[in-house]
Amino acid sequence: MVEIITLMENVATEHKALVPLHGLSVFVRTPEINVLFDCGSEGTALNNARLMNVPVETADCIVLSHSHYDHSGGLPSFIEKGVKGPLYTGRAFFEPKYAYDGVKYTYLGAGFDEEYLAENKIVHKVCSDFTKLADGCYLFGDFPRKYEFETIPKRFVRGNPPHTIIDDFKDEICLVLESSKGLIVVVGCSHPGILNMLTRISEKLNQPIYAVLGGTHLVEADDERIKITIAKMKEMGLKILGLSHCSGQTAEFAAQDDIEVKSCHLGVGDCFAVES
Repeated sequence: MVEIITLMENVATEHKALVPLHGLSVFVRTPEINVLFDCGSEGTALNNARLMNVPVETADCIVLSHSHYDHSGGLPSFIEKGVKGPLYTGRAFFEPKYAYDGVKYTYLGAGFDEEYLAENKIVHKVCSDFTKLADGCYLFGDFPRKYEFETIPKRFVRGNPPHTIIDDFKDEICLVLESSKGLIVVVGCSHPGILNMLTRISEKLNQPIYAVLGGTHLVEADDERIKITIAKMKEMGLKILGLSHCSGQTAEFAAQDDIEVKSCHLGVGDCFAVES
C-alpha cells in the first residue's frame, strides 16, 4: 500500500481541529520507505500530524521540494520531534530567495542554514538529477524546459539584493512512487513547469503517469494553458489529479469538468492511497 497523507495545506476539510495554513507538507508511507515531503511554514504541520496519529518520527528521510518558506520553514519543528533525516534537497537550496515587486524585496527562503543542519547532525544530500531512495521510490530534479509556455513569474528572484536574477528554480525536486496502477508523482509547487517535470519522469522511467498530487502552480495560468496541461497529462496516462496549495481554482474546476480524469482537492487531513 502507498499512502500520501496531507499534514498541512491551505484548505480545511472535515477534521475541523486540523489547522490549514498556506503551504504544504505530506507524509508518504510505502512498504519500502517512509518519507516526509515538505514541512510547511512552521510548526503547524507537526501538530496536525499529532492530531491524526501520523508517526512522523518513523520517516526514513526528509525531502524539501524547494526552499520557499511555506515548504521548508517547518523543518526545525520536525527535527526537534526526532525526525533525523537524511535531508534531500535540490541544487543551490540555500541560495537566498525573494519576491521583488520593482521596489522592495521580500524574503521567501528557508529559515535555517547549513550550519543549523550540522549542529543537529542532519546529513544533507543533494539530488541534482535522479536519486533512488528505495525500490519504487525516486527523486527527480534539474528538469529540461521543453514547454516554453510554462513560464516562471518574474517576481521570483534569487541572490542577494540588489544583485538578484530571475529564479529558475533549479533547486526544485519531486517525489515519484511506483504503484500497481502506474507512477504517482508528488510535487511541491512545480515552478519549473508541471509538464516539463512529468515529461522528464515519463521518459526516464518509461511508465505511465497514473496520479499527480500536490501543487502545480497553475494559479496564475490562463484557461488555454490549463487546457493544454490537462490534455498533455492525459497523454502520459493520467487518471488521478489531486491538486492542492498553489494549483488554483481554475485548474481544479477544469479537472473536475474532464470526465476522463478523477480529481479532487487534497486539503489538510486528506489521504490518498493505492496498492503498491
